[in-house]
Amino acid sequence: MNDHAELHVVVGAGGGAGGAIVRELVARGKRVRAVGRSGRADVPPGIEVVRGDATDAASAREFTTGATVVYHAANVPYPEWAATLPRMMEALIAGAASAGAKLVYVDNLYMYGKVAGPITEDLPATAGTRKGALRAKLAERLLAAHRAGDVRAAIGRASDLYGPGAVNSLAGTQVFPAVVTGKKANWAASLDQPHSHAFVDDFARALVTLGERDEALGEVWHAPAAEPLSGRRFIELAFAAAGLPPKIGVLSKPMVLLGGLFNPTIREFGEMTYQFEAPFVVDGSKYQRAFGGDPTPHSEALRRTIAWFRQRPKPS
Repeated sequence: MNDHAELHVVVGAGGGAGGAIVRELVARGKRVRAVGRSGRADVPPGIEVVRGDATDAASAREFTTGATVVYHAANVPYPEWAATLPRMMEALIAGAASAGAKLVYVDNLYMYGKVAGPITEDLPATAGTRKGALRAKLAERLLAAHRAGDVRAAIGRASDLYGPGAVNSLAGTQVFPAVVTGKKANWAASLDQPHSHAFVDDFARALVTLGERDEALGEVWHAPAAEPLSGRRFIELAFAAAGLPPKIGVLSKPMVLLGGLFNPTIREFGEMTYQFEAPFVVDGSKYQRAFGGDPTPHSEALRRTIAWFRQRPKPS
């Protein structure tokens, strides 16, 4: 089949992961439809951009029409998760099923909860947090739909995205905006625990591969990431990439709890600080054994990230 004859629909194309998926698809010569709530997205020329409601099954059936693969990269702010994400999953299952398309779900690692040792795909979903329990429920709903033959699906997971367009992660809010302005960059809980940081373009490559390969269907896959770094080392390397001396701070758990009294998003983040209090290392070897590929070294990924944040338009 001519790659350009395929239609790849990216839902949430305006976000960090969604935008990276669009770029990767274009690089592979695919035909792309970018879907967002506003009907606008910063995408390469020639990309079809449409407005769609990912929580509405009728809208999802419309914007997935003709799709070969649908990528579920849509998200909402933390306080809206419980009310919105289950509706999104149901609508996108219905849309992909109506098109006869594969559905690739862009997921995180909240469902595993506190883990001792490397985080692998075969670990149980034992999260004790509200958001972790919800993520576990969403993933199981999608895999159940796959097992029932309702839709062909695969799940890709990654930890703490950074890179061009990734502005809603800890690094995207607390590290890079500070680095490019020479201000103090903050990390959560502990500066000295090893932590997996996934470059968003690497995650996108893995997700598009999952959409291409039928053997990926019905399973969960962790995207390979470069070596884990402590928060301190990650920030030091970010400042080095910017050619500036490091300025490093810590958002302690009491500080997060205090901030949560005034900001609902910070309040929701508070239950996830356990990920930064102990080693949090993602094992991507299952994916590498199946599909190969090496992650981008942090030095190169940070250079590209700093360049993007420096040219990013200032919020109006």
